[in-house]
Amino acid sequence: MRTPAPDSRSVALTIAGSDSGGGAGIQADLATMAAHDVFGTSAITAVTAQHTRGVESSYVLPLEEIEAQLEAVTDDFDVGAAKTGMLATTEIVETVADHAADFRFPLVVDPVMVATSGDRLLEPAAERAYETLLGEAMLATPNADEAAVLTGIDVIDEATAREAGEAILETGVDAVLLKGGHVPGETVRDLLVTDDGSRTFDHPRIDTDATHGSGCTLAAAITARLARGEPLEVAVEGATDFLARAVRYYADVGEGPGAVNHTVELRNAAHREPTAEAVQSVVDRLVAADVSALVPEVGMNVVGATPYAESVAETAAVEGRITRTLSGVQPNRGVRFGASSHVARFLLSAREFVPDLRFAVNCRFGPDVEDALEVLKWPVAEYDRDEEPTKDAEGSTMGWGARQVFEGRTEPPVAILDRGDVGKEAMTKLVASDPETLADRVLALDREVTE
Repeated sequence: MRTPAPDSRSVALTIAGSDSGGGAGIQADLATMAAHDVFGTSAITAVTAQHTRGVESSYVLPLEEIEAQLEAVTDDFDVGAAKTGMLATTEIVETVADHAADFRFPLVVDPVMVATSGDRLLEPAAERAYETLLGEAMLATPNADEAAVLTGIDVIDEATAREAGEAILETGVDAVLLKGGHVPGETVRDLLVTDDGSRTFDHPRIDTDATHGSGCTLAAAITARLARGEPLEVAVEGATDFLARAVRYYADVGEGPGAVNHTVELRNAAHREPTAEAVQSVVDRLVAADVSALVPEVGMNVVGATPYAESVAETAAVEGRITRTLSGVQPNRGVRFGASSHVARFLLSAREFVPDLRFAVNCRFGPDVEDALEVLKWPVAEYDRDEEPTKDAEGSTMGWGARQVFEGRTEPPVAILDRGDVGKEAMTKLVASDPETLADRVLALDREVTE
């Protein structure tokens, strides 16, 4: 008989409806809590038949069954934080408010009041009952439509969002996060309002309709982080970053637009070691072949991004780069995450236009390399630094350069030429979706240059 090794985790509670399609509601909440290493418990208020295209039907559970679930969970578990979602009726809102008065843990209220179509989901009495529930909460997370129901203020910009948030604070809630997803603009701006002031959390808007479950996921992520003991502002910042990634790399399921990818960060973390190993495999092939003819003066680096990478810290590269030696090319040190800046930033910028790209390498550029690329007949693009709008930061250079060569192209380039500038060595960058292809391309280019 083996000795047990129990796993101790924080506990969170979701009080919401069930979504048979798995994208929102209880299913989204529990998946999000699990992704944050938090044990999720639930009190189901309603059962819905829905999918990625919409809601087919719904059934509200008897009030006594909802109360039984609340009592069962809070009686047995050391709940660290809770959230509400779809509460459906006045009686349920009032019941949850009564129980919330005895909660000894923070409560996040996601006031589900308005359908995507704009239709009101609750009767006026239920909307009024939310004021009592909010008085027991640490945080409310209304979108623009829900804020309008609660306050009568149309949220169209940051100023009106702040005005609405301050009005909702009057219910007694400690803080209000006005979600910006429904407010038009290139940037999604979420605004946290408290008695001490406000703070914005900005993220570029993702060009997708696959946002089903985004509100549930955000509130659940905040709740999970509160259950782990994070301060409110820290929890909101982490949760909004989490949602931005979950929307960009959405789950392509169902016949509709898709759903928020609740486990995207878990999947990304699981790919760290394989990504580092893939980079090492490319390095080993380049060393074995001795690609000295392609190593630039500043050194060569091979970079690999995890499938859902959003930062340099999520790219693996050779620490100290690959350099020429008397016996061939050699990496200065091993592969680690965050070891590259220049090539990593270029790869991340290229992924904004071609998300499948995961690997890149920088090679020397010269007339012989240019001739070799013509022989290979690969798709080639280049950017001219003379046309660069600003030259004050390498990161902005990489973003601008990637936009010049990737945006709007039906066939992405394999090789990108940078003819250099004062103090900037001319360079050839090769990109690929997998490590084998990247290594094959470097070796093919090396053969053409050296023959």
